[in-house]
Amino acid sequence: MNNKPVIASQDMTPVHLRANRSAFAQWFGRSVLRVFGWRIEGEIPNLERVLIIGAPHTSNWDFVYAMAAILGLNLKLRWLGKHTIFKPGVTWFMNWLGGIPVNRGQPESIIDNVARLVEQDKGIVIGLAPEGTRKKVEKWKTGFLRIAEATDCKIFLVGLDFPGKRIVLDRLFEPSGDYDADIATLQEFYRGYTGKYPDQF
Repeated sequence: MNNKPVIASQDMTPVHLRANRSAFAQWFGRSVLRVFGWRIEGEIPNLERVLIIGAPHTSNWDFVYAMAAILGLNLKLRWLGKHTIFKPGVTWFMNWLGGIPVNRGQPESIIDNVARLVEQDKGIVIGLAPEGTRKKVEKWKTGFLRIAEATDCKIFLVGLDFPGKRIVLDRLFEPSGDYDADIATLQEFYRGYTGKYPDQF
């Protein structure tokens, strides 16, 4: 009998939200998590459209573990990343991982581009870090709330727990329509998680 703890599995992902990645790619993602002692807890909700926000984002390591999780879960996720990380020579790899380069100086175009992307795909998961930066910010921007509203995506909260080495697929969040109140609620919720550099959150 196999009593090994599950690091990550595509069984945590609904069938219609699974990517068509090879067994090797899934194994590689799980292996990265295993080598560093991380695991994934919970499961992706069985919905047609999901906007995942992950926090706290305080380190470049967040990206490494998030990409490993995407592979290990075999999750068909498109994630928003600062356009400057899509450098020549690695752009193809970022695209393969599901990356969408965004220019923060053009916030309205980001929402329009994501909305068009969602319309093209029946089942889709969009992922982003609500802080938009590894640096400490007092108040998050409301772009992700606007994206969820424009695309009719449900918001799902994922937490990074560095002390426990866990990626927690936590819960759905229902926006109230009051952006300021929702941001305050979410920032308070994520204080229950500890990033690699807590003083930057």
